[in-house]
Amino acid sequence: MVAYGAEQRVRVAAVRARWLRQTFVHWPFRPQAVQALLPPELAVDVYEGAAWVGLTPFVMADVRPVGLPARVPALPSFPETNLRTYVRRADGRDGIWFLSIDVAQPVMLAARAVGAPYHLGSLRVAGEGSGDTVSYAGRRVGGRVSYRLRVRPGEPLRPTERDVWLTSRWRAYTRRLGRIWETPVEHEPWPLADASVDGLEQTLTRAAGLPDPLGEPVVHFSPGVSHVRLGASRPASA
Repeated sequence: MVAYGAEQRVRVAAVRARWLRQTFVHWPFRPQAVQALLPPELAVDVYEGAAWVGLTPFVMADVRPVGLPARVPALPSFPETNLRTYVRRADGRDGIWFLSIDVAQPVMLAARAVGAPYHLGSLRVAGEGSGDTVSYAGRRVGGRVSYRLRVRPGEPLRPTERDVWLTSRWRAYTRRLGRIWETPVEHEPWPLADASVDGLEQTLTRAAGLPDPLGEPVVHFSPGVSHVRLGASRPASA
């Protein structure tokens, strides 16, 4: 069972931040199609018989890496967009596997050291994020991978089991130098709203090696979470 609240405390944060104006667009795929993109140490997680891949654009705000002196201001806010799926290790511990991470802030590329698939690009988020249309756009350096998404947030939700399953994970896995790395995360539960897509064009899924999805996407919107704590990445225990 996936937990709606953080499964662990991140007592010593490597990064603190706020994640704002986040949209979740999830498509169902055949599990075999997604498993083919994963390392052998991880098994694709499924819900209602499908693997799910999420396009999740948002704004990173007040990002403070560990060791930054208090007198130094946090990084300026910047957009980030993840393409992610959900996995389990052999011991049953669930988490996120990123198929790609597009970001407008070059300092984030340092996470490539543990295998995080960051790509630098030009990204934009526009709109108030409360009642009005919110627009996201991005183009990866090189210009061949891009997306445009426009969503209309709806009424707040009392999350169902599926809503929680699609949006709430408390660790991310990456692979580097033949090892799986784990990054823990802690934040308050997502305040979720229903949302509708007014327009969507994207080449991220195709660039990641995915076929066409099995059906239409499930869409959520969140104004964001304000107390994000990312722990240091470390090799996952055997």
